[in-house]
Amino acid sequence: MHISSRAWLATALVIAVTVSNPSAQAPQAPAAPAATGRATGPAPVDPIVMRLWDGAAPGALGTDATDVPTLTYYASGRGNSGTAVVLAPGGGYGNLALNHEGRQVANWFNAQGVATFVLRYRLGPRYRHPVPLNDALRAVRMVRARAAEFGLRPDRIGLMGFSAGGHLASTAATRFDRGNASAADPIDRTSSRPDFVILGYPVIASAAPYAHQGSFRNLIGDDAPAELRASLSNDTQVTADTPPTFLFHTNADTAVPPENSILFYMALRKAGVAAELHIFEPGPHGVGLAMNDPVLNAWPPLLSTWLRAHGLLTAPAP
Repeated sequence: MHISSRAWLATALVIAVTVSNPSAQAPQAPAAPAATGRATGPAPVDPIVMRLWDGAAPGALGTDATDVPTLTYYASGRGNSGTAVVLAPGGGYGNLALNHEGRQVANWFNAQGVATFVLRYRLGPRYRHPVPLNDALRAVRMVRARAAEFGLRPDRIGLMGFSAGGHLASTAATRFDRGNASAADPIDRTSSRPDFVILGYPVIASAAPYAHQGSFRNLIGDDAPAELRASLSNDTQVTADTPPTFLFHTNADTAVPPENSILFYMALRKAGVAAELHIFEPGPHGVGLAMNDPVLNAWPPLLSTWLRAHGLLTAPAP
């Protein structure tokens, strides 16, 4: 995709295209929690940390906090829309930016009436693919299976990721399943398909010149089979069943070039999936909400508008 230099002279370039899809449905880790949390009664003021599995997580290599994937639940409180977002912070699959790509973003969603579940997924090089993916899919299943408990609608469960967390979110968005009806665990009977996806400066491509090599080194190692690496270039995995997606990036991002978002957007467009892409001219990688940036602080309101356009900020009927 070629974009002329003249197109970038504006203070912020915004590519905003929506393609309708008739088939789309509208740094130190704390100690691991002792058991799966239950959110009963009035909405909590303080976040609640919940294990993804009551016992040891599948494939766990130990019992430390880094071996226990969790969700931290931030309730929407007043103005609950019935919508939820599972949020995967970035960090190159080697650490997690739990503040500016986790807690701060969760608080912003809460102000929109959206419940947020910040995902602490397992990281490389200790845990390789598909362990982080399994954590993300389990997180979506868990929130959907317990939607009534949280005052949510099971058809309004989204997935968001920043940077490498964006790669994880786009991996889950292209590799979900409808659940196993015969599973012993009721959560495993539930679909892991996100109803919508939000990607902030995501890692998408797995090959040069656009790949973020550090992320793939942590996720699959330098000696991974070429077929596996190629399959994790998630623009190649998009289908018509991929959920509607909102993306934003910056032209000045040299860590994860904006071509990552462009490739995913183009794949969505080709598949007929509802998609919206915003590319701003200035801004480094990892900006989070960018609330103090006079240009990049436009992306959260744009996301709010997109969510509203999809009916995700409207409280469900009684």
